[in-house]
Amino acid sequence: MNILQLIGRDKNLFEDDIFDRRQEITEIVSKSKFLVLGGAGSIGQAVTKEIFKRNPQKLHVVDLSENNLVELVRDLRSSFGYISSGNFKTFALDIGSAEYESFLSWDGHYDYVLNLSALKHVRSEKDPFTLMRMINVNILNTDKTILQSIDLKVKKYFCVSTDKAANPVNMMGASKRIMELFLMRRSEQIEISTARFANVAFSDGSLLHGFNQRIQKRQPLVAPNDIKRYFVTPQESGELCLMSCIFGENRDIFFPKLSESLHLISFADIAVKFLKTQNFEPYLCEDENEARELMKTLPDTGRWPCLFQGSDTTGEKDFEEFFTKNEDIDTKRFKNFGIIKNDLDRQGYENLNFFNTAIDSLQKNNKWEKEDIIKIFKKMIPDFIHKETGKYLDSKM
Repeated sequence: MNILQLIGRDKNLFEDDIFDRRQEITEIVSKSKFLVLGGAGSIGQAVTKEIFKRNPQKLHVVDLSENNLVELVRDLRSSFGYISSGNFKTFALDIGSAEYESFLSWDGHYDYVLNLSALKHVRSEKDPFTLMRMINVNILNTDKTILQSIDLKVKKYFCVSTDKAANPVNMMGASKRIMELFLMRRSEQIEISTARFANVAFSDGSLLHGFNQRIQKRQPLVAPNDIKRYFVTPQESGELCLMSCIFGENRDIFFPKLSESLHLISFADIAVKFLKTQNFEPYLCEDENEARELMKTLPDTGRWPCLFQGSDTTGEKDFEEFFTKNEDIDTKRFKNFGIIKNDLDRQGYENLNFFNTAIDSLQKNNKWEKEDIIKIFKKMIPDFIHKETGKYLDSKM
């Protein structure tokens, strides 16, 4: 399956920048020690591959998913073999745990820490409990791992953000914007950079990844036909993160420049292209019941039941953007990467302290509602407009 063709492209977005700096990238990576957190997710695996194939002095990968770590090792061994130092290890750990702290005290010597752990789904805000976990993972654990990196005298800390942090309309995007504010505060003590980028095509748990699952399980394909998004490949997501980590100046936020290559495409259009790679034509259904019923017979005729409808779920943004009109943008340094330049804003520290106190109070009381968290988020992001429809993706097929 050619992912580039499915998202309407024939060239890697960052090919020119990677080629221009290939020797410098390889030289830096080969002399450095890396710790990748959340390294078994789709973006984490992509970043790990970009580091591994350039022969680092040390590469340690931490993730909660034992199974995904096993597959990561198999993938790397099958594609690239081994790094010359032999110091590649994976650890099935929760970065918020005591075991992880013990792990850091056991080794702890790293030049770069890359944090790719995140709750990335808009559907995570469907209940107050998952929403609080999203805050812990996306914000509080990030701040904790930065402080640990400062104590360990790490040279550079990178943490992935999202395009949804620019003028957020959902809690996931807002959590990442608040995370960015925490990053900026810590930039006084350690060099920090991050990246905002588009949807990663066919990443674990994504709608496009679900297309594969539906085909394997002989189930209808469902996709919104009124939402268009920018897509990057897994490899491009890894390249973007590594470039920001290595070449980003303090407080830089990297993003892919918009160009003829990076264009909006709808989920429904990708579904149609995907079906053609599987030798099926789409058959448009009126509702879920018709789609489920036709699955019994229609695939045998070379047609696949599809349900393409408008989106009405909470948190869907009408359009995508990588930066806001108030942010300072550098588009000259790289051919295909743009950079958001940030100044240190000590006046915002009071809000960060408020956030920690407010969330800590909710957690200690062991009771909170979604509305309590929304109020805290709006205090942190005054222009945050939360789009609540009362409908969530889990209520759909």
